[in-house]
Amino acid sequence: MDEEDKMRTRCHLLDLPWEDVLVPHILCHLPLQHLVSLQRVSKQFHSLIQVYLANCRTFDLSMVSPDERNLLKDKYTQKIGPSIPKEAFVSMLKDNKVLHSLSLQNCSDWVTDKELLPVIGQNQHLQRVEMSGCACLTRHSLVAVSLSCTHLHHLGLAHCEWVDSLSLRSLADHCGGLQSIDLTACRQLKDDAICYLAKKCLKLRSLSLAVNANVTDESVEEVAKNCRGLEQLDLTGCLRVRNQSIRTLAEYCPKLQSLKVNHCHNVTESSLDPLRKRNVVIDVEPPLQRALVLLQDVLGFAPFINLQI
Repeated sequence: MDEEDKMRTRCHLLDLPWEDVLVPHILCHLPLQHLVSLQRVSKQFHSLIQVYLANCRTFDLSMVSPDERNLLKDKYTQKIGPSIPKEAFVSMLKDNKVLHSLSLQNCSDWVTDKELLPVIGQNQHLQRVEMSGCACLTRHSLVAVSLSCTHLHHLGLAHCEWVDSLSLRSLADHCGGLQSIDLTACRQLKDDAICYLAKKCLKLRSLSLAVNANVTDESVEEVAKNCRGLEQLDLTGCLRVRNQSIRTLAEYCPKLQSLKVNHCHNVTESSLDPLRKRNVVIDVEPPLQRALVLLQDVLGFAPFINLQI
């Protein structure tokens, strides 16, 4: 075989089918750093990486290494602290219409409705959206999620103080299949909005209402009576929650596995003990156990006490 025949039979990487071979079987195993480097090789590689990004089902930059962040900043001119550059976010997602999971953790310092709304609008199959800590967004983003992402299963809104009653009601009206939602420190929300959510989203398995002094027994009881499959509930710092709603929770939620009530000063062992007997994991120790720990700290040893008495 002469040299000309060898050239004809030689196969180059880019000769392989892009969407059938390279994207699903090769590029999916490369870290972001390598993908960004490949974009610099040639116009063809740049086009290939854009095809890959357009077909990504998961966009999660929370695990991006410092080296990868620096590389992204080198490629895209604007630098925004330790987070992912704005230009990188926009460029990577501009052609994607098949996302199932979107995490904005490394964009939380700067992402606004302007960057997010186009992404939400063209990705109607999203099942998981993590917006926790995104302080620059507004209620319009949550309304957009509720209208576009009707198959949503998980939504993270921790420390999004812009979440209000109307936007949460919109979510409840359109995302009835929601299974998990984190509303930690969403301090605008009151009982009426949470009760509405509980009546509409009957499949909830995980719910956090932590760090919200507006939450009362009314919310917890409505959640318990409507969301019978509830497995995890976080009420940390809900100062107005009392024993009555915890007893209702024990009665109506047989699948409960975890309950957090730290700093709920009106919740006592009388309501928690039935849940402990069901092996529900509770983040506060029983009073006697706490007393033994304190005694050990004072005396330097724990005296033997028969806990069966």
